[in-house]
Amino acid sequence: MNSSDLNIAIVGATGAAGGTALKLLLERGHPSDKITLMASSRSAGRKIPYGDDQIVIAEAASDTFHGVDVALFAAGGLVSRRLAPRAVEQGVFVIDKGSIFRMDPSIPLVVPEVNADDIEWHPGIVSTPNCTSTPFVMVLDALRKLSAIKAVTVATYQSVTGSGSAGQQELIQQSGNVLEGTNTDSSVYPHQIAFNILPHVDDFLPDGYTKEEQKMLNESRKILHDESLAISATCVRVPVEISHSESLQIEFESNVTVNHAKRVLSEYDGVLVVDDPSQNQYPMPIMAAGGDDVLVGRIRKDTAHENGIALWLSCDNLRKGAALNALQIMDEALRRDALNPASQRTSK
Repeated sequence: MNSSDLNIAIVGATGAAGGTALKLLLERGHPSDKITLMASSRSAGRKIPYGDDQIVIAEAASDTFHGVDVALFAAGGLVSRRLAPRAVEQGVFVIDKGSIFRMDPSIPLVVPEVNADDIEWHPGIVSTPNCTSTPFVMVLDALRKLSAIKAVTVATYQSVTGSGSAGQQELIQQSGNVLEGTNTDSSVYPHQIAFNILPHVDDFLPDGYTKEEQKMLNESRKILHDESLAISATCVRVPVEISHSESLQIEFESNVTVNHAKRVLSEYDGVLVVDDPSQNQYPMPIMAAGGDDVLVGRIRKDTAHENGIALWLSCDNLRKGAALNALQIMDEALRRDALNPASQRTSK
């Protein structure tokens, strides 16, 4: 079976991640008659352009998965909790973008370049990480081949599409208001995002970190299979439409040279080194947007740690950070003949 033979459903098709998944399927030439789009009852009946065709949105419900092989869930945790198990019962392989299943020990959390083998034991659902965790673990996985990693300090610079389409519209509206000299209203964020940055992504926890920062710690440990990895994150929302960027300071057990770091990163699938300061070449959100690679640059010795490397990355949060990673999981499961739950495969 080829991926073009699969009947694929996108749950949350009207959102930013769901819309990007549909765009990627179009880029692949996936047949329109093998795509089912689902959303809330408010969007049911609406037509979404798909190449020369149009696909009618169905209401996401437990009885709308008949004939579906793979379902990409990008509609939020409540929808996934309610409908994903029902889809699995109907023989659907579920790939969930939300956070609801990520730390469930019975469900693999996968970035295919890092831990594709974990797909083998899925129970019908595979979870995908936060769009900040995905490029983060890819870079760490590449570099830990040189030396064990002791600790990482990371600051993120996250685009507004990490909050979905509503965050993007709020940035655009506020930017216009500021330039016109009129008042701005904030509904998605607690403060104005236009021409501003917010050191605040997701809710604050009692220890002063945010849920987003805690996700980077927990998800990275699970994906990398390293519960001892020390990570301190500061997650920041910036007035950029697409692409998350991150500044990493990585402390290793032994010395790692800049040249060796560049070599292993350049050899890693899905990573592109963009690092020529003399020509002002380094990763930027505008450069990463619309692409599938994690762009890495500003690779240098960390002067705060004897065995440290500092670097900068940018990655399209809607593509590799979300929709592309989900489709790559589908491809990997298909290649491994692992679309069915592990219990069904081992019982044959």
